[in-house]
Amino acid sequence: MVEPAGASPVAALLTDPGSFRGPVVAVLSGGNVDPLLLQRILRHGMAAGGRYLSLRLRVTDRPGALATLLAVLTVVDANVLDVGHVRTDPRLGLTEAEVELHLETKGPEHCREVEEALRDAGYTVIG
Repeated sequence: MVEPAGASPVAALLTDPGSFRGPVVAVLSGGNVDPLLLQRILRHGMAAGGRYLSLRLRVTDRPGALATLLAVLTVVDANVLDVGHVRTDPRLGLTEAEVELHLETKGPEHCREVEEALRDAGYTVIG
């Protein structure tokens, strides 16, 4: 992984290739990229390209409810990256749970298909 400042030799070569006499070697240096920042950058890029979908919905808090929800996502071929399952929020009723999903998708059309499949299965996306 090249840090931004480490890419400056390539930028100089691309900006004015005629100002250098060959042979020329661009040294790419760095690697001090924070892994958490890199993860955020990747997810941001995936979301911008319609390849990452984050949503929240409510389910009935009973055994098997989460498995049933995940089965819907299996049918539409959405890859589950992360699941948050909250059961003790004061905004929830005694028989409710909130599920936050982070999904890898195949593009914007696939995102729409995933949301449609969830609605068709009786789920309401709340965020």
